[in-house]
Amino acid sequence: MSAKNGSIKLVAGNSNPVLAQAIAQGLDLPLTKASVRRFADNEIFVEVLENVRGSDAFIIQSTSYPANDHLMELLIITDALRRSSARRITAVIPYFGYARQDRKVGSRAPISAKLVANLITHAGVDRVMTLDLHAGQIQGFFDIPTDNLYASPLMVRDIKERFDLANVMVVSPDVGGVVRARGLSKRINAPLAIIDKRRERAGESEVMNVIGDCAGYTCILIDDIVDSGGTLVNAADALLANGAKDVYAYISHGVLSGGAAARIAGSRLKELVITDSILPTEAVVKAPNIRTLSIAPLIAEAISRTAAEESVSSLFD
Repeated sequence: MSAKNGSIKLVAGNSNPVLAQAIAQGLDLPLTKASVRRFADNEIFVEVLENVRGSDAFIIQSTSYPANDHLMELLIITDALRRSSARRITAVIPYFGYARQDRKVGSRAPISAKLVANLITHAGVDRVMTLDLHAGQIQGFFDIPTDNLYASPLMVRDIKERFDLANVMVVSPDVGGVVRARGLSKRINAPLAIIDKRRERAGESEVMNVIGDCAGYTCILIDDIVDSGGTLVNAADALLANGAKDVYAYISHGVLSGGAAARIAGSRLKELVITDSILPTEAVVKAPNIRTLSIAPLIAEAISRTAAEESVSSLFD
């Protein structure tokens, strides 16, 4: 296929080569040959090995762990394409790192999400495409067009295939995620509950109360990021203590750092479903109660529509 004004070039960094290849297959296009490697001192070197002059270039790169390395790869690939006369450069960032630092949390604290947006813009990116931003206002941090895609249609389809919706309750693991959970509950016409928690320190959470009657329901926790897994484990325990039949979780981005996969595997959570926006570690792959949904078809369709100057938002109507 080709773009409306020039050919499509897909360039992948090292963050998630499996997802990049799946997106390329969905578009029936090869990945553009490029070398993204390290010097002996770990400086990043990029060389695009094909002609990209006048092309519509899409860089597929999550800024996941190691976030700083993958962010620098994205910036340097952008510079290489810009200096190679690509007509338009779109950064496809399935997982946007630093999104949790979207506001000042105290005196003399940074807003790192805005800084990263500035870096990406000034590197020469013309457009950004991402998935389930942690905070919607991050779109406004960019001074270039930014498409925030949603994994909810994939999750809704999977939930409808696997559950009796008459016995399902959607649960937000915290007050901040209520809008996201309410949106999914409306799609499947299910009741909503909320976990009220108090976070004592970063990376740890204490469940305080369940708002809503979850007795007898199969509860589905909905969130955008699972990192340490503590919130989900505590939420599952609280729901089961309040009479829930089973507890599942559908999360867009499986960061799952440290011993999170083992924590989830040893928990009372029946199943954690994540997308492949982040390349799963070996521990995640081996965990018996963690399953992955592919976002490759969704991103491939969004890239196709962007290249053809067609509506992307209609994907979610």
